[in-house]
Amino acid sequence: MNPATTSALPRLLLVEDDPISAAFLRDAASALPAEVHVTGNLAEARRAIATTDFDLWLVDANLPDGRGETLLDAATSRHRTPAIAHTAADDAAARDHLLAAGFVEVLRKPLGVAALHAALRRQLPMPSHRVADTDLPDWNDAGALAALGDVAHVDALRQLFRRELPGQRARISAAAGNVAAMHADLHRLAASCGFVGADRLRDAVRHLMASPSDPAAMQAFVAAADAVIAA
Repeated sequence: MNPATTSALPRLLLVEDDPISAAFLRDAASALPAEVHVTGNLAEARRAIATTDFDLWLVDANLPDGRGETLLDAATSRHRTPAIAHTAADDAAARDHLLAAGFVEVLRKPLGVAALHAALRRQLPMPSHRVADTDLPDWNDAGALAALGDVAHVDALRQLFRRELPGQRARISAAAGNVAAMHADLHRLAASCGFVGADRLRDAVRHLMASPSDPAAMQAFVAAADAVIAA
């Protein structure tokens, strides 16, 4: 396998058949940040592995077409990708069985965002640390116009964006270091920044998503948000 470079987002294969669990794990892992590919069973997972190099597998222990550890058995000769199991079983025997099968960790469901992120960071190659780009413009008019196609539409969405931003800024600042509390606001803000062309703020948001406990990342976010609010 050719390992992914640390300059790109790490690639994660999520194997989970329950739609609610899959949506939670996908969104939580994406916020790490990571690129997440979701499959619902072993057959889909094997097809994904055959065509894509992943940095980590996150595999449900019980799937519609078999046990999660059989994915490791089938792939051992070709892949050395670390794999984390997640299971609702809470007995030591089940955990020991999964570890003996080759999983590097076993996570018990339900689990929180912080616990998932901690496990992923132990196993994933994370992008090299960087600081938010303060040289980006507060407003990228050309980018917003390209996204929305109409000057009046851009102006209207920017007004709405600026009305909502103080509340988002306050909630994110108050939740400093609490990934779960910041998650929803950061994701919504990253998307809306792209539409309205708030380039500097979008970069600061992405940096904070990557380093939620970094005081410098929070400081850069607050500065970028304040600049947009005051503009």
